Amino acid sequence: MYNQINYYKIPRDEWRELYQEHSVPLSAAELGQIRSLNDRISLTDVRDVYAPLVHLLGIHMQARAELFKKQAQFLGIEAHRVPFILGIAGSVAVGKSTTARLLQTLLQGTYPTSKVQLITTDGFLYSNQELKRRNLLQRKGFPESYDMSRLLTFTNDVKNGLPAKAPVYSHKSYDILPGKFDLIDNPDILIVEGINVLQLPSNQQLYVSDFFDFSIYVDATEALIQEWYLERFKLLLETAFRDPTNYYYPYAIGDRNAAIKMAKRVWQTVNRPNLREYILPTRNRADVILHKTKNHLVNELFLRKY
Repeated sequence: MYNQINYYKIPRDEWRELYQEHSVPLSAAELGQIRSLNDRISLTDVRDVYAPLVHLLGIHMQARAELFKKQAQFLGIEAHRVPFILGIAGSVAVGKSTTARLLQTLLQGTYPTSKVQLITTDGFLYSNQELKRRNLLQRKGFPESYDMSRLLTFTNDVKNGLPAKAPVYSHKSYDILPGKFDLIDNPDILIVEGINVLQLPSNQQLYVSDFFDFSIYVDATEALIQEWYLERFKLLLETAFRDPTNYYYPYAIGDRNAAIKMAKRVWQTVNRPNLREYILPTRNRADVILHKTKNHLVNELFLRKY
C-alpha cells in the first residue's frame, strides 16, 4: 500500500486541470513509434497526464538550478551546469519504456536547446556468459544479476559532467551486445529507466537514486502486470518466427501452448518474486507514482509531499 501520509493522491481529472497549456508536440504517428509493443497510450493521455508531469519536472529543474546558483554564490565559486537526472522504475511489462521514451520526446520538445538523453539499466546486466559463470542465469533481473558498481560509477560520472558509456542490451538476443555503448556526454537531462533504479544492493553504500533529482514509479496491480507480460510474450511470438537469430525464435516455431506455459512459469518463478521482494518495496521512494488500470490507462497519481 502507498504511504498516504507522504503523498497527495490526485485523480486523473484533477491532475489534468493542474496544467492548462496542453500543447502536445508530437503526432499520433510519432506516438506510435514511442509506444512499446503492447502498451496503450493516446494523445489524450499525453495531454491529460504527461503534459502536466513535464510541467512539474520543469518546476523542479528550475528550482534546482536556482539552488545551485545560490550555493555557488555562497561558496564564492562559479556555478557549473549539473545534469538533471530522472529515474523511472516499475515492474517488467508495466510500460516503463514507453513512459521513458515519451518523456524524453516531450522534454526535448519543451526544451529544444537542451540535450535530453535516455538509458536503460538493462545494459548493466551481466552478460549471459557471466551470469552462467556466477550461476545466476535463472536469477536474471534480480538485483544480484546487475553490475551495480558499474552503474553507480556511470551515474556518478554523468553527474560530474564526465563522458560516460552505457552498455547496450538487445531484447532480440536477450543479452549484452559486446563492444556496443551509448555515449552519454554532458546532457542537460538524463533519463534512467529500469526495474532496479530505486533499489539498494546489499553490497553497496549508495542508491543509484542518490544521484537522481526526480523519480517516477509506474504502478499497476500484480494481476494486470501479469496479463500484460503474457500479452507481450504472445505478440513477440507473432514476429520472432521470421528471424532465426531472435531469442524467441525457438518458442515461436515450436508448440505454442508449451511456449505460453513456459512464459507463465517464468512469471511465477522470476518476475513475480522479483516484483514482490525487490521492486514493489521501492515504490514509496518515488517522487511521483503513476497508477495504471486496465488498458494501461493512468487513473490516478501520487505526488510526494516532501
